[in-house]
This record gives sequence, structure tokens and C-alpha cells, in this order.
Amino acid sequence: MANDIRQYDVIVIGAGPAGYIAAIRCAQLGLRTACVDNGVGKSGESSLGGTFLNSGCIPALALMESAKFYRRVREHAGDHGILLSGVGLDVPRMIQHKDEIVQKLSERIAELFRCNRIHQVHGHGRLLPDRIVEITPIDRAVRAYELAAEHIVLAAGSSSLDLETAPLGEDAIVDSCAAMNFDSVPARLGIIGAGVIGLEHASVWSRLGSNVTLLDAQKDFLSFVDRQIAGEALALYRKNGLEIRSCARVTEARKMAAEVSVVYEDPEGEHRIAVDKLIVAVGRKPNSDGLAAPEADLLLDEHGFVHVDEQHMTNLPGVYAIGDLIQGPMLAHKGAEEGIMVAEIIAGKQPGIRHAFFPNVVYTEPEIAWVGQTEQQLKATGEEIKIGIFPFEANISAQTAGHPEGMVKIISNKQSDRILGVHILGAFAAELIGEAVLAMEFSASTEDLARTIHASPSFSRTLHEAALAMENRAFHVAPVAALKNDS
Repeated sequence: MANDIRQYDVIVIGAGPAGYIAAIRCAQLGLRTACVDNGVGKSGESSLGGTFLNSGCIPALALMESAKFYRRVREHAGDHGILLSGVGLDVPRMIQHKDEIVQKLSERIAELFRCNRIHQVHGHGRLLPDRIVEITPIDRAVRAYELAAEHIVLAAGSSSLDLETAPLGEDAIVDSCAAMNFDSVPARLGIIGAGVIGLEHASVWSRLGSNVTLLDAQKDFLSFVDRQIAGEALALYRKNGLEIRSCARVTEARKMAAEVSVVYEDPEGEHRIAVDKLIVAVGRKPNSDGLAAPEADLLLDEHGFVHVDEQHMTNLPGVYAIGDLIQGPMLAHKGAEEGIMVAEIIAGKQPGIRHAFFPNVVYTEPEIAWVGQTEQQLKATGEEIKIGIFPFEANISAQTAGHPEGMVKIISNKQSDRILGVHILGAFAAELIGEAVLAMEFSASTEDLARTIHASPSFSRTLHEAALAMENRAFHVAPVAALKNDS
């Protein structure tokens, strides 16, 4: 190894939620750390945070808040005795607001890097043999160079999957990232894919006035969600104006003169619809192409995921992979926890992650959040269970806030009463699920949750009363409606 190559204890490739958290934790543990990232913001400058911050979850949440605010002001201000007229919509300003949030958060990560003395490298990082990283600067005027470390953490994230039948164009047929920057509300919006990403985009633009049609190839809506929760969610989405068509396989999508023509097949035959914009949201793939030189011999599976062991080490000694690069749910908090774990392993500690207790969230309106197993999964294994359900419409805070839609569903073991799964559909589900995760981390029973005092009024009392409903003890619903125990 050449002596003039700058040496570190750890080099992290990627500054998304997995990478930047890994880098910060390494620095906290006293390791000399560099983080290589090729993210570029709208201004052309370095923008840390990966897809999650720059063109994924965070901008989607910002737009969702704007969309919800617009719809509530326009349709429900009168309910509160607030009289308004001439409520308009400035989409470019809305996009600018989103961009300002992204820039502020990215700058915050850069400041954290400086405070923790992490060397930020703006460029493409490629793994070479012997734990050397080749850096190709974004500025093409600067020559490529090499860095080296005792440990390498691969955290390059993921990107949108393409669909051959719907090739992306400059503005009419776009992926989920480009859809964050529409300069106007499309009158007719088509979305291929009714998964998490597709639904989040649908929730934003439908609230801004777009007529949204989602075409999903799957038979079962949100097949990974508890069936009862998914069914209730589907009914609410449709009530809110979303057109969701299942078993719909798109065979052709192309830009015409003034619209996009979409052809799809379902059990009833072939259909054609016309939309003004089409979003392709059919999933994501790991950014493993070009991540390692062929001679590095990094082992990938047939889908491009990096192969790792239980400690997230690859087939190469001293080289780890985390986040969307490896198998498992593509969740920001999953990647972050893996980054912390790997940093602590490198520092000689013995951490661990309980993957069974990762919360999942769909940031629509209403939100869906869950942790643990579904009713269907537990019944398939023969587990004897009992179920407690509490509707949001019976919660004081949900009614006063104007969010009475949804429910909390708790599933526990029939004998031990240990909580096995919690599923929430409703406002602030992403916040409420944290209590359920904590309860399950400490092997709590529903009785523990029922005996925990919750502030009144509050949304958290939906969890409390769902736990009470296990024994037909909920106070704000009729006994028969409150109890649903498996025989």
C-alpha cells in the first residue's frame, strides 16, 4: 500500500441515514472517520442525507404537511368558525418551502460532521482491494485519488426501480424523486404501484386537487400489512378520492402530444387511461452497481444486495454493509440502527439489534404504523391469540382535532398476554407506535399497557383503551364492539 495514501480508522461510503449515523457514532467512539458521499442539491453543492433527506421521505413529508394544511384550510376552516375567501395555491412556493427544509437539514448534518471532526469527502467512492477507496470528485477538474482505512462501511443506499413498459421522460413520466418537483398540480395523475411510496405521493397530490389513479400489479392491497388494517385503510383512501385498481399490470405507457397514454391489463381484460403526469413507483434497488471494483470480489446476491453475516460484515474482512444495500426493509431507522451497531462492533463492543421490533410507517393521511406480527401471520403458525381494538372515533383528542378515522389493534398471546403485534391506522400513528415498540422491547403484556396511566385527553389513550379492550374493559366503546377475541 502506498505511503502517501491518507489513512483512517473508518471510511463510510454514503451519507444517508445509515451512513451519516455510522460516521457520527464512529467519531463518538474515538475513531478517525471519513465519510464519502456524492449527493448534490438543487444548488449544485454537496447535500448530505442521501435519498431519504434530499428526494425521499423528508421532502415527501414536507409536501404532505403542506397538502394537509391546504385541504384543511380550504375545506374545514368554516367548521372552526374561521371564515376565509379566495384560498389559492402556489405550487412553486410550496416546492421552495420543501427545498428550504431539505437544505437546512443537510446543513445540519454537515455541521455535525464538523463538530465530530469527520472528514467529509464529496465524490464517488469505489471499493478497491485491501480496503482502499478510490475517490472520483464531483468536480471533474480534480483528479481521482485514494484513501485507505482499517475498516470500510458501505452505506450507498438505494434508487428507484425502472419499468421497461413505462420509460422515464423529462417531465411527463417520472420516478418518485422527480415527482417531488412538479411545478403545478396535474389535473390527472397516474401512479404505477400502490405500495408505500405510491400511496404517499397519491396522498400529497390528491389533497392539492389532482384526480389520482393508482395501478397496482398486486392482488392484495398492502399485502405486508395486517389484513383488517389494510382493508380499513383502502376504504378510507377511496373515500378520500383515490382510485386504486389492483391486479393491474401496465403493458405500455408513452407520452402523447398533451398527455400520457397508459395501457394496463387486469382480469377483465385490457384498459387504457390518459393522465397528465405518470409516476413510476414500483420499488427500489440497492446502489451496488459500481460500488466495488471487480477485483475487490465483493459478494452480491442475484438482486444486487450485498451479502453480509450477522455482524453485517461482507465476505471481505473489515468491510461492512448496512442500510438499503442489504436485505431487509428499506427503512431509515433500520439503516441508522445498523450503522450504530457496526460502529460499535468496530470499536470492540458487543451490540445487537432486535429486527423483529422495527416499526413500519406509511406516511399517508391517515397514517399506518405497525410493529410485530399480523393476525394472519400468527394464525398461520397456530399461535393462540387475543385481540383488542379501539376506534379513533371514540377518542376525545381525535374528535377535537378532526381526525376520527382509524383504529388501534393490539394482538397478544392468549395465555401469557405478551404483546405480539400492534397495528395503528390513524392520525399520529408514527408517533403512537413508539410506545408499542418500547412495550414489546421489554416483553410487556397488554395488562402492563392497560395499567400504565395515559394523559387525558390524548391520542395515546387509543393504545390504552385498545389494551383495556382485551378484557372487555374499554370505557368509551360499547362492550360488544370493543372486544374481538380469537376463539
